[in-house]
Amino acid sequence: MRASFRSNVVHSLGATFPLVAAVTFQGVLTAKIKTIISVCKVNSVTRERTRTTTRSSQEGDRESVLGTVIDIHTHVVPARLPADPKRDARWPSVEHSTGDQATVMIAGKPFRKIDTRSWDVERRLADMREDGTDMQVLSPMPELLSHWLPPDDAEYLADVMNDQIAGMVAQAPHHFAGMGMVCMQDVPRAVRQLEKIKAVGFAGVEIGTHINGVALGSEILFPIYEAAQSLDLGVFVHPLHPAGLERVGASPEFAATAVFPLETALASVSLLAAGVPERFPRLRILLSHGGGALPWILPRMDFGWGLGAKGRMTQAPSKLARKFWYDSILYDSVSLSFLGHAVGESRIVVGSDYPFAIRQKQPGAFAKRALSSEAVLAENSFGFLGRRYEVAPLDGTTVHAKGKPTGLSHG
Repeated sequence: MRASFRSNVVHSLGATFPLVAAVTFQGVLTAKIKTIISVCKVNSVTRERTRTTTRSSQEGDRESVLGTVIDIHTHVVPARLPADPKRDARWPSVEHSTGDQATVMIAGKPFRKIDTRSWDVERRLADMREDGTDMQVLSPMPELLSHWLPPDDAEYLADVMNDQIAGMVAQAPHHFAGMGMVCMQDVPRAVRQLEKIKAVGFAGVEIGTHINGVALGSEILFPIYEAAQSLDLGVFVHPLHPAGLERVGASPEFAATAVFPLETALASVSLLAAGVPERFPRLRILLSHGGGALPWILPRMDFGWGLGAKGRMTQAPSKLARKFWYDSILYDSVSLSFLGHAVGESRIVVGSDYPFAIRQKQPGAFAKRALSSEAVLAENSFGFLGRRYEVAPLDGTTVHAKGKPTGLSHG
């Protein structure tokens, strides 16, 4: 496998990324930063307990009986990420203000206001208890994936983020699992970091919907997919720097709510057209936000496939799309029910987007109302994560984290 990492595909990467970076970020980064600030073995899976849940305004309040709930889409920011003048100008940092408030800075400018929920284990556990969630899968805040940084900086930042997530998992191993990040813009480094992620015990890796302009279906990235498949790691695809913001015009605040789903669809079509699900049949890929617009365009893609618009797909797009996993963050029961019909309920996992403003509260109860299968609450997540976890119930019993965060030597 290692021989393929040093192939001419890797050499082409070095030629591709500088050009893409020049096109993508000269005069564009600052504008995009401004647009995305505001939002952005189980003990018993069938165990039942009563929790208060929230229904739509038409339905009123009621109590719903839930089993174990795993929230697979949550994000982390480290408490300590200092500015570093030795790093690239786009190096991210965290600046603390009063109380529990902080700001993520990108290129020296405010990107997003955050608070201690981004790193504080005890506070997350309290929120999880209120939400009816027993385990969160932690992954980096998407902007911190930093696919545009020079490889040295990106590799170092990935190590910082992976240490942060590993430290949080170590404090509450029955309530947290981890997905890390790697230096995707440099294939050999990314593969080495995937091996480290596997050794730490993470279930997978989060990546953007493009790698600084390089489509996810590009063969340049295939060695990374090959390595992830070989290591039995999942790949979590999250929208990042979406295409089409210029078409929104004077209302860029709609980036996260309206343009992100279109961006996820573009990435998904790239993966399908390149034949990634067929070339890497054991690679588990999770599409955030219910796959965005993908489920809604699958019939149209099927029709085109029948006319010869096949790319490298040997099967209909709607059939191949059932090889992906999808989270439940759609906010509307009818939409989530449609997703289940389009891709199969066995491929849907609970997600919330915690701790950001766009978060779906009480995500397990929401998913259960929309879907007929109880497997969405936890069993499907085990499928994506590649193994079963021992998950302790968070049902009102006081749970304390173990010790202090570990693995933060980079901070």
